Amino acid sequence: MGVPPYSKEGGFPWVDPAALNYSTICSRFRMRPLFTTATLIPTLALANSEGVNPNATDLFNIGGIPVSNSILTTWILAVIIIIAIRVLIGTPKIVPNKGQALVENMASGLRDALEPIVGKSMIGKVFPTLCGFFIFILLMNWSGLLPGVGTITYSDANGHLLEAIRPATSDLNTTLALSIISFAAWTYFVLRYAGFKALIFDLFGNKADKKEIGLPMWIMLGFIFLGVGGIEVVSIAFRLISLSFRLYGNVFGGENLIHALGGIAPYVVPAVAGLLEVLVGLIQAFVFTLLSAVYIGLICNHEGGHDDEHAH
Repeated sequence: MGVPPYSKEGGFPWVDPAALNYSTICSRFRMRPLFTTATLIPTLALANSEGVNPNATDLFNIGGIPVSNSILTTWILAVIIIIAIRVLIGTPKIVPNKGQALVENMASGLRDALEPIVGKSMIGKVFPTLCGFFIFILLMNWSGLLPGVGTITYSDANGHLLEAIRPATSDLNTTLALSIISFAAWTYFVLRYAGFKALIFDLFGNKADKKEIGLPMWIMLGFIFLGVGGIEVVSIAFRLISLSFRLYGNVFGGENLIHALGGIAPYVVPAVAGLLEVLVGLIQAFVFTLLSAVYIGLICNHEGGHDDEHAH
């Protein structure tokens, strides 16, 4: 049986134009007006809720240098880290107490995860820097879940409410500074322990075996490796952008998510989102540390690699 054709005069024969009202459409699609309205409430709440200000607020000046609310959070948490470590460890002992054992187990777990990446010969040299990255970023990511962070406000001269404390990693300036420190550490460790010649060889050197492929093919591959090295230089420069924006985007997006969900259900939904942010904060801290270790290990970790080749 065919479907009746559409006509300009009669439209679709099986459709009654008088029945095309809101209630009929809702019933046809098994919907009710109350249910339809309820589905729109979260969208309206999210659209009207205020998110986190992407710009940090300057609180005061020290010697003409502005101090923002994200810097203040950094100082507060840095003091807390120092005091907590001193309280937990105290004077290090051969037989550790509970606090010292806790810190040592956490440090050894992170060291074991990073050692295969940077190599046994480099882990002792780079671990303090990488461990500092992980602890600092982790606590900064989690600081947005603490009471008062992002909720303590004050009024400026114009009567606008401004945040007094905000998570440091939700400020692009902080994540960019961390990326610059990571890049500077990479430069130092590579030049100090691998050398400038090893860096140039890893970037532009011809890794093919001349005896196996012949001289003409080896020369042609030399130009290919030269071009690949140029691409690698560009990718190294873009690490500053990728590291900073990855961390900033995840933390800033999480803060906005919690603020937006607070407009729907002030207690239940933000609590669930907060649990998710605990996991995201841990993952992002580890990803930043892991990538910093990978960048160093790509040049410095040649155990069984270039060192053996150079020995022959």
